[in-house]
Amino acid sequence: MVKIIYRSVLKELLIAFLLIIAFLNSILMMEKILKLSRHLSGLGTSACDMAQLILYLQPSLLALTIPMALLLAPIVVYGRMTMDNEIIILRASGMSFRQISYPVMVLALLGFLFSMAFTFYLGPKSSVKLRDEVAKMIAVKAALAVEAGTFNTSLSDLAILVRGKHGDVLEDIFIYDSRSKEEPKVLMAREGRLSMQDDFTLSLSLKDGYINIIKDLNIIELFFDRYQFTMALAPYAPTMKKFELMPAELMRNIRETKDGGERVALYLELHRRLSLPAICLVLTLLAPPLSLMSGKSGKLLGLTIGLAVFAGYYVLQIYCESLALHSYIPHYVGAWATTVLLGIIGVILYLRESAR
Repeated sequence: MVKIIYRSVLKELLIAFLLIIAFLNSILMMEKILKLSRHLSGLGTSACDMAQLILYLQPSLLALTIPMALLLAPIVVYGRMTMDNEIIILRASGMSFRQISYPVMVLALLGFLFSMAFTFYLGPKSSVKLRDEVAKMIAVKAALAVEAGTFNTSLSDLAILVRGKHGDVLEDIFIYDSRSKEEPKVLMAREGRLSMQDDFTLSLSLKDGYINIIKDLNIIELFFDRYQFTMALAPYAPTMKKFELMPAELMRNIRETKDGGERVALYLELHRRLSLPAICLVLTLLAPPLSLMSGKSGKLLGLTIGLAVFAGYYVLQIYCESLALHSYIPHYVGAWATTVLLGIIGVILYLRESAR
């Protein structure tokens, strides 16, 4: 009978856990998609391309949303059980508070294992893959975005107008190049051919044209039969971040860096990958008491309490990390102070509820 109860509660917890993760991921994903759209706007990105990028976003988002869902799912499920008097019946049948919370412990252990996989391996790997795919899309789509009869400004400080386009061959080309603010250029050519030199350089081979270079109050005019015009795409591709580094790379960078502030930032990133899974285990102690405290008041109050706890956790975590970055406290204190504080509160609430 006890096994049947545990399976039923665990099943309900898993359903609530997955639904909450889907909801939280969809919210956090909007902000990420808006950032990506700044890189990809004007490049004709397809729905298939965006779906692929959204897939690469998931591991880094799950590292954040798994702990949140581990707190909210027990509050929803155990709050519902409290409202339906199921918790009272279980306690009257002889089950202790610790036994009632066993399914939460199982769910928290699963969340801990998945969170470790996401923060240490899948998250960095998918972030690197996301960056590479965005860079490739920028390089490829930039060439395709050039359309006949339309000014193309997808590349910063460049404006390109062509009268005709046949595959990678452009006809009657006009280019305004303001990458050098002191010497802006105007290029015109009868014909040009687009090609990729490497992952981040787009080349345009121009034929039969001229260049006007504005220098101070003078205009220099140059005529050419052939001219190689290059457009570096690397500045428009997303750069590598600390969260894309694997643990071994983080440790190597910590040993090699000479900048004290950068070393602290790398240490905080390493500790963050440990503290996010650790908070899953802390929530084993915190979630069941909070769910019973808010159960009779309805799910809305329980969700409000859960979101308030996590909002407070993240605000305090950011504040402690900021203190560590400015050398007011050691980096390990800044990384773990909030998790330890939440753990102490969880132990107090769990013991108090168990003593009832």
